[in-house]
Amino acid sequence: MKPRTCESCQTIFTPQRMGARACSPICAIRLVKAEKKAKVKAKKEERKADVAKLAKLSPIRKLLKDAQTAFNRWIRSRDEKQPCISCGAPPPPPTYHGGRDAGHFRSTGAASHLRFHEDNCHAQCVRCNQYLSGNVSAYRARLVERIGLDRVEALERMNDSHKWQREEVIAIKEEYAKKLKALKKG
Repeated sequence: MKPRTCESCQTIFTPQRMGARACSPICAIRLVKAEKKAKVKAKKEERKADVAKLAKLSPIRKLLKDAQTAFNRWIRSRDEKQPCISCGAPPPPPTYHGGRDAGHFRSTGAASHLRFHEDNCHAQCVRCNQYLSGNVSAYRARLVERIGLDRVEALERMNDSHKWQREEVIAIKEEYAKKLKALKKG
């Protein structure tokens, strides 16, 4: 047989069998590991490309829902140790989402342009958010204490309409996913 170059260590060797690519078992193991690593990396890149394609094909409604989920997770994590913004109930013990909702001062139905505004959304107990329809009067009073009257009045004055664009919503989702990751690390 003709001498060959080992694909792992680049030394010249005479193969003992047809199709031998490595000069020794150690080099063969290194070669297999490198190939596996390359395959995993290629699959990850392929997956990222597929996710990007899916995001481009997804309806804006689904993208908004995904971005809202990321935003709400960040809000609940940000206000984890804060009491309920409406009734002042202490934070419950941690569970799936801690028995807390991300409650909007001005609802997403009434003011969808404030859907991702950080001053407009705070951790709220499930009772206040779902059963008392946001408990808005108590929410406003505690919101004034937390962020100040000027910012609350600015929220109340914001009445611009906003048409969400696909790229904008995708960027919002990524931003709040990164913020959540940073918040959990720090």
